[in-house]
Amino acid sequence: MAENYQRKMEDILGRLEAREDGGPPSLLLHSCCGPCSTYVLEVLSGYFEISLLYYNPNIYPPEEYHTRAREQERYIGECAFRYPVHFLEGAYEPRDFYEAVKGLEACREGEERCYACYQLRLEEAAAWAARLGCGYFTTTLSISPYKNARWLNEIGQELAAKYGVSYLPSDFKKKDGYRRSAQISAEHGMYRQNYCGCIFSLREREAALQGR
Repeated sequence: MAENYQRKMEDILGRLEAREDGGPPSLLLHSCCGPCSTYVLEVLSGYFEISLLYYNPNIYPPEEYHTRAREQERYIGECAFRYPVHFLEGAYEPRDFYEAVKGLEACREGEERCYACYQLRLEEAAAWAARLGCGYFTTTLSISPYKNARWLNEIGQELAAKYGVSYLPSDFKKKDGYRRSAQISAEHGMYRQNYCGCIFSLREREAALQGR
């Protein structure tokens, strides 16, 4: 039977809502891009003080990376959340991505290369969470219908044990999360990319458009 990560998250959020000790717990949220963060922040900012980490060394070309980073920062600055949301930007070192996926260049999107990319970005998120003393960490990646929620949650749980920070399970695409993210993005006039981010996904997208 498949794990219901959405229900697991809701159970945790329900317990947090019942707390009576005042301040919110802290969460390190890895974000892949501004549009994907919209619905996730709408949900989680009611329960956590969030440090949002934009860490995506996979994105190509650099101009695309910086466009997405600034759009993420702009969105946070425009919104009023119940609890504070802080923008953090990780190091943009594409060589770290290429090293992580070495030997997997020929994989299609959604295959083993993506697993390695998830692992790279989630490990950085877990390390930041431990360094900042956050109680939890998670990622926006599961909001995409093209991302493997089972892989993301399995990696997150492994890293939770390694870094001593609780992983918040998630499958944000559930309950029309992806559709809601598109709606919020449109309301804010956000830039929405048409490929995942790496050079391999860009080439795959271009080939599809050309009918190859």
